[in-house]
Amino acid sequence: MSRYTNLDHLKFLLQEVHPIDDLFKLSKFSHVNWEQAWMMVESAKTLADRHMAPYFREMDEKPAHYDGNGGVKTHPQLKTIIRQAAEGGWINGAASFDVGGLQLPLMIFNAGQHIFQSANNGCQGYFSLTSGAAALITSFGSKEQINTFVPNMFDGLWQGTMALTEPQAGSALSDITTSAKHISEDRYHIKGQKIFISGGQHEACDNFVHLTLARIQGAPPGTKGISLFIIPKFRPQPGGSLKANDVFCAGDFQKMGQRGYTTTHLVFGDHDDCEGWLIGEPNKGLTYMFQMMNEARIGVGQTAASVAMAAYQASLQYAKERTQGRLASEKDPLKPPTLIINHPDVQRMLMTQKVIVEGSISLAMECNKLYDLSHALEGEAQKESWLLLEILTPVVKTYSSEQGSRAASLAVQTLGGYGFTTDFPVQQHYRDLKIMSIYEGTTGIQSLDLLGRKATMEKGKALNLLLGAMRTTAQQAGAYAELKSSATSLEREAQRIQDVLNHLLKLAATDVDRFLADATVFMEMVSYTVIAWQWLKMATVASSRLKSEDASRQGKAFYESKVHAMKFYYRYELPHAAACATTLLDAEYLLGKQAGF
Repeated sequence: MSRYTNLDHLKFLLQEVHPIDDLFKLSKFSHVNWEQAWMMVESAKTLADRHMAPYFREMDEKPAHYDGNGGVKTHPQLKTIIRQAAEGGWINGAASFDVGGLQLPLMIFNAGQHIFQSANNGCQGYFSLTSGAAALITSFGSKEQINTFVPNMFDGLWQGTMALTEPQAGSALSDITTSAKHISEDRYHIKGQKIFISGGQHEACDNFVHLTLARIQGAPPGTKGISLFIIPKFRPQPGGSLKANDVFCAGDFQKMGQRGYTTTHLVFGDHDDCEGWLIGEPNKGLTYMFQMMNEARIGVGQTAASVAMAAYQASLQYAKERTQGRLASEKDPLKPPTLIINHPDVQRMLMTQKVIVEGSISLAMECNKLYDLSHALEGEAQKESWLLLEILTPVVKTYSSEQGSRAASLAVQTLGGYGFTTDFPVQQHYRDLKIMSIYEGTTGIQSLDLLGRKATMEKGKALNLLLGAMRTTAQQAGAYAELKSSATSLEREAQRIQDVLNHLLKLAATDVDRFLADATVFMEMVSYTVIAWQWLKMATVASSRLKSEDASRQGKAFYESKVHAMKFYYRYELPHAAACATTLLDAEYLLGKQAGF
């Protein structure tokens, strides 16, 4: 089996760059230590090797498909995968003890998910959706709702989904029309349609728990009138039996990638017999759903990085085995061809993949740790962790998905003509990755969130915390001669972000449309700088180990490679941030009514 991830890099991040030992000192996670945590990660690798990776290609070749009668056919292995994930604690692992979870740090839980995402990203989505849906119910649902739905979800018997999008509304949730009419207590009649429901109503699970946004009759217009409901495919009855709930699967979308991962169109209440359970208070549904959506955005970003990692590993392996041509300095045509990894342009493509992938995974682990801290600390420390997580969430989702696609494209290019064939996996990784820039809010939506909300929230406190963290890393890196110039570059780029934002804020007061018009360019500038911050963090740890001659954990060559990769990123990737700033500071406005389409 070809290599699809890099456990050495993962261990480096967990042990040294974002030390997970910090979490084990907190009462919430004091029941776990490093040895136990790493055993969980290794068990995930074993599970992925046995039950997921061998079916990666086959699930693409034999995609999920509609059976014509309200159901979706999936690969026979999927049921085993979901049950094995449940038995291994990969659905309930991050949940608290009081609801039947293992109360693991999200860092460890998502380290395991990273392995599954790299091995077979299509099947991982099924049980990670259930984990997120169960977490939302345990956070905002009643005790009765938790007891009714969550145990079967944790056991992998029932699957959770998110039902937000409607045919006429798309990403504009304020325009949803799915309606809810009160029956009694927390029960409502539901009527409407939802599309693009990942993991919806297939044959590998016995029941489905659709967390659905709908509008109670008489509710205020817009997002202020949206409520959240639990709508099962089969509704539980007294005594434990199940009754069909008038939730009909009208079809399954066929896609360019993630073909083993079903994406359905659901119809609620076509026969006026669909019931849903209101979660929490009326008209607060979108607030509740944002918990799952924000966690999912981190998960999508991490998935993109993980798929790109698998593509990188495949292209790296190919480059180490394939011979072709000779170096420009070799004039003798009778000499044997060299491995393509010796060609400078192939090295450039591989290094670009490496810095995108490993930088993205580092950022994902940073976000996972901030999530843990924001749920385990108190007071100002808790708030600062939450604010940092808030501003980094759209960045990890966007950079990893957009640049992950670029990395996978370079993996195809590295293989040349063979990369375009189905004989090799990189074309599938490339196809699977594209959806990540659309899932859980497109790149444009994430960019609007970053510039329009996160950069200015609490009078800019979140952004100031981020820029302060960058400057702290730069100061620490400045202690090492080989990192000084890079530290200076990071400080310069941090200041550039602030300068550009100040310029844009002048527009916000008079022309908010123009202020937000180049939000995606602002996202690009911030993202390149955030990943530069992650790489300088990694290089600082590596330099510390090399200087102290404490390279026994990973080996001298490993740490030297991190410093080299950081320098590559700062030379080839970080300059893009300055180019984005040039665009953002340009006084001429080329969008809007005068665009000239």
